[in-house]
Formats: sequence, structure tokens, C-alpha cells
Amino acid sequence: MKSAKVVSINERAIENLKFIRETMERAGAFTAVPGWGGILMGVSALLTALVSSRLPSRELWFVAWLGEAALALAIGGWAMTQKAKAAREPLLFGAGRKFALSLCPAMIAGAVLTAVLYRQEMFSIMPGVWLLLYGVAVVTGGAFSVNIVPIMGVSFMALGSIALFSPFGWSNWFMGAGFGALQIAFGIVIARRYGG
Repeated sequence: MKSAKVVSINERAIENLKFIRETMERAGAFTAVPGWGGILMGVSALLTALVSSRLPSRELWFVAWLGEAALALAIGGWAMTQKAKAAREPLLFGAGRKFALSLCPAMIAGAVLTAVLYRQEMFSIMPGVWLLLYGVAVVTGGAFSVNIVPIMGVSFMALGSIALFSPFGWSNWFMGAGFGALQIAFGIVIARRYGG
């Protein structure tokens, strides 16, 4: 006679709670962060770093990077929309809404500080401020996304912190390293692990 395996009610309850928790975590994560879009954003930033390193004035440097920011926003928005459509994931509801609302405050702070820094002609700290606040935005938005996104944000924050204490002559290097190389590296990981 075979003996039946007895499963305690506690073991069963723990397994059920674990399953429920994992399901809720997956349902609450915004997965439309674009990997391929991040790669394109990184490539455009590397090109901007190359071009802006040859510009004759800091004002033109500033205009070049503002143009890059607008281009990156357009690329990221388009890529996120396409990925959300493909995954049938809403952008403005649920986790997508939480992601956007968490991302925006640091981005708005960055825009306001950029205007103040430009007015005061404090070009040397702009790269550090931009990288740091972009990192903060990605960390906070990443709280509602896949695990790699907050790690990406912390990487930007670390690079931005170093850039704040560096001379303006290194600005394009920091901008290329952050908005270019980091964006490409994390874009590749996101594209491979989380589908595009």
C-alpha cells in the first residue's frame, strides 16, 4: 500500500501567498520601458557629444544638448508607446501612470534648474545636474517597472555626482558616457530580457 503524502496547511498557504505576491508584482510593474528606444537615444547622445565637443561656444553647446534632450524625449516616447501597444499595456493607467507620475517631478526640476543655470551662465555644472536628476527620475519611475530600471537610475546618479565636481572640459565625456554609453548598455539589457 502506498502512503499518501500529507501536505500541511501552512506549507500550502505559504505557497499560495508566494504565488499571489509574485502575480501582483508582475501585474504592478510597468514593462513598456523601451530597450531599443534606449539604444537609439544613446546613439543620438553619442553623436551629440561628438558634435558639441567641436562647437565654438558654451551657448551653442547648450543648444546642441537641448536639441538632443528633445530628440531623446521624442524617441523614448515613441518607443514606449510602440512597446506598450505590442504588450497591450496601458500607458496612462495602472503601473504606466505610476511610472509617469514618478518620473515627472525630477524631470520638471531639471528643466527649471536648467533655466536658472543658463541664466546664471553656470554651464560647468549642467552635465552633473542633468545626469543626476535624470538618474533620480529613472530611480523613482523604476520603482514601478522592471528591476533593472532603478539600477540604471543609480548609475546615472553616480556619474552625475562625479560630473558635478569635474571641469567643464570634461562635459562632453560625461554626457556621452551617461546619456550615450549607459543608455545603450541598459537598453541592450532591457531589450534582451524584457522584449524590445
